[in-house]
Amino acid sequence: MYFNANDIIKKRIRFGINHNVSQLNIAYGIDKNFLLGCTVSITSILLANPNLNFSFHIFTNYINKDLEKNLTLLVNKYITNITIYLVDDNNLSNLPVTKNWTIATYFRFIVADYFYEKIDKILYLDADIICKGSLEELFALNFDDNIAFVVIEKDPIWWDNCAIRLNENKLSSGYFNAGFLLINLKKWKEHNVNSKALELLSDSKLSKKFTHLDQDVLNLLLLEKVKFLDRKYNQQVSINYELKSNINFCSPISNETILIHYIGPTKPWHNWAKDYKCSKYFIDAKSASPWKAAPLLSATTSKQMRYCAKHRLHQKKLFSGIICYLIYCVKKIKI
Repeated sequence: MYFNANDIIKKRIRFGINHNVSQLNIAYGIDKNFLLGCTVSITSILLANPNLNFSFHIFTNYINKDLEKNLTLLVNKYITNITIYLVDDNNLSNLPVTKNWTIATYFRFIVADYFYEKIDKILYLDADIICKGSLEELFALNFDDNIAFVVIEKDPIWWDNCAIRLNENKLSSGYFNAGFLLINLKKWKEHNVNSKALELLSDSKLSKKFTHLDQDVLNLLLLEKVKFLDRKYNQQVSINYELKSNINFCSPISNETILIHYIGPTKPWHNWAKDYKCSKYFIDAKSASPWKAAPLLSATTSKQMRYCAKHRLHQKKLFSGIICYLIYCVKKIKI
């Protein structure tokens, strides 16, 4: 192993009760920017599954008193339990990051390492996922000899492109999105996934071809060792598709959708995205959480200002759109 999770975890804080019945463990790996998304994601799962028992685990490099106070309110309201694991991410500092993927994307490896021999399986979710249906089926899935249950990403054209980029022809049969990983912890350990993944990511020559970092690596390492679930468990939605007014945009969210994955730079917790129909699932869950009065996040970076301007103009909010665009231009000049 490249690290020992128990050495990286500086502090554990537990909220709520212990269940004495069957439960599903669900983990998130986040930084400060995804705290609101993560907590609302947990709320949405509890709202959609009132008769099921869960244990939630948040691996993060940032906590504050407001988070602790609101988590206490959340577990008391929904009779559940949540544990925060404060991570020292210096051990991961040599791994590649991008504007879209921070060091927190590698916290899923800490999750797998920490829970090995404690439990049999764990569901890892990205924090920009909202639940609108039952997760009961996930409690009883049989892994057989596979390492994980996953959900396919995009379409065969994308798979072919990934196969060429990563020099692995077998990826043409399917490339998965790593935002949903139901992990068989014993098999993950037996196949030494953590060490192999971190070794590949630490190689500066190899990592240049990884446009999706750990997701690319996991697709290579778990090749032919995964079972694919229906897209309803990881239905990807880009809020920025709302900008394509010249086409008839049809939301992929349906009555069958269970987990909505808000991909792309615009998230439903951004204040320029709140009025779209696809964001309603996040807004409703937030309203049922201790964060109901918390303001949605404003644009801060130049990239966010650019998208905020585009959405404001698309929504016919001309004045605020122009202001955002001017701020974007100023920020770009300063870079």
